Amino acid sequence: MNTEQNLVPPRATHSAPVVFGAGAAIGVLGGMIGLGGAEFRLPLLISLFGFAALSAVILNKAMSLVVVLTALPARLAAIPAADVAARWPVAVNLLAGSLLGAWAGASWAVRMRSATLYKVLVALMVFMAAALVVTHTTTFGTLDPPPWAQVPAGVVAGFGIGVVAAIMGVAGGELLIPTIVLLFGENIKTAGSLSLLVSLPTMLVAFARYSRDGSFAVLGANRRFALVLAAGSVAGAVLGGLLLGVFPDAVLIPVLAVILLVSAYKLARHD
Repeated sequence: MNTEQNLVPPRATHSAPVVFGAGAAIGVLGGMIGLGGAEFRLPLLISLFGFAALSAVILNKAMSLVVVLTALPARLAAIPAADVAARWPVAVNLLAGSLLGAWAGASWAVRMRSATLYKVLVALMVFMAAALVVTHTTTFGTLDPPPWAQVPAGVVAGFGIGVVAAIMGVAGGELLIPTIVLLFGENIKTAGSLSLLVSLPTMLVAFARYSRDGSFAVLGANRRFALVLAAGSVAGAVLGGLLLGVFPDAVLIPVLAVILLVSAYKLARHD
């Protein structure tokens, strides 16, 4: 266990309007592309609010959990429950890997040296920027793998997504949705609902693993900060959802990808 990372930072002293506004801004960014915005919230927690890497990841995971719980009923209401339930084997297949990946990813994160975790987060942010561009500028077909290959491929993909989601504190929808489309041939809307069903238990497993580590105390030490940021994130995600499609992807996606890359660059220079 890395005792350097397990030190609980001082309580955040930023005013509630600033915290709420920051959460809302991130929520809007994510909502406009159908995501929760956790990829953008992580660098903000580190650069603006001054949290150490592991503390920021844990806070980000808590925010992601709140946003997903808020989005799940609305998402399921948009797609008939029977249609989603009929695809339960897809969710189970991915969960077989993602639950293990979430536990492993959280375990690795709490054991990493702080400097190493920063480097890993930088690499993952660059990866997420690339995934953002690819998933929103490419029309996915399906790989149509044979049944004997589909199940193990789903487990492996789920494991990798679980690791990334746990280490970054994100829900993983940006990776889950194209995976569901490519491997299982689902349409985008159904894939979005299935991704939430996979994300929720995957996040809970990572959360449970982080709760066993001393650094989890960052949530208790910054309870008010976390609640205000969560409220802002949810409000922003709702507003961003209303703005979905207002800005063309050809403009929005490159801007968001640049934001991630600039954040990664700043994080790479973090002392």
